[in-house]
Amino acid sequence: MADTAYTVPAGAPLISVEGLTKSFGNNVVLKGIDFAVMPGEVVTIIGASGSGKSTLLRCMNLLETPDSGHIWFHGEDLAADRVNINRLREKIGMVFQSFNLFANMNVLDNCTLAPVTLKKMSKAEAEAEARKNLDAVGLSAFVNAPATSLSGGQKQRVAIARALCMKPDLMLFDEPTSALDPEIVGEVLNVMRDLAAEGMTMVVVTHEMAFAKSVSDKVVFMDQGVIAEQGNPKDMFTNPQLPRTREFLARYLED
Repeated sequence: MADTAYTVPAGAPLISVEGLTKSFGNNVVLKGIDFAVMPGEVVTIIGASGSGKSTLLRCMNLLETPDSGHIWFHGEDLAADRVNINRLREKIGMVFQSFNLFANMNVLDNCTLAPVTLKKMSKAEAEAEARKNLDAVGLSAFVNAPATSLSGGQKQRVAIARALCMKPDLMLFDEPTSALDPEIVGEVLNVMRDLAAEGMTMVVVTHEMAFAKSVSDKVVFMDQGVIAEQGNPKDMFTNPQLPRTREFLARYLED
């Protein structure tokens, strides 16, 4: 069945989370999250390890199943029983901290596999799209390179290009630089800055505060499973309202 075109109504979020809860055994990780992202918005989620950031991100495309609550995307509730999650998930790109490339494939095949198998795109169309996106992330010379031959920064840029090959409406990034050596973090962040400048809607879990401060439209601070505070980067980094936010940001505020 062909996808039905869906346009986000003017003034409406592209994706919104309402009352989201998630536990693992007796550990309550998300405690009633309400959260919305507008089309073209870049939202960064910050907070200490264990605050629920990555779990929230993984719930947004149902890599983790929420215990309760709603996730509205393209006019449908992803948490509803009968939703076609695979069709909607094609519109949500995900970039992981550990790259998740297919080690037995070269760069081009990593990028064309999903468009060909999931979208019934022809191999020629998929390869053209892949080459365009690999060029955008500065890897056009590596299209035939084995995935295992790449540096960490190159692997992460391939992972971003691969996600873009599905032509997503939303990109989720789960600490995309945390597994990288410090000297190559910048090459991945520069690709993400370019995406933001082009208007891609992005939700980024990150410890890169300079990126959050300079690229975000909105910064969300999570603490112990709740959104403790959120606002524009200027307010969050110069005048946080809560003591816990100020404590977390103390070393960045000093800078």
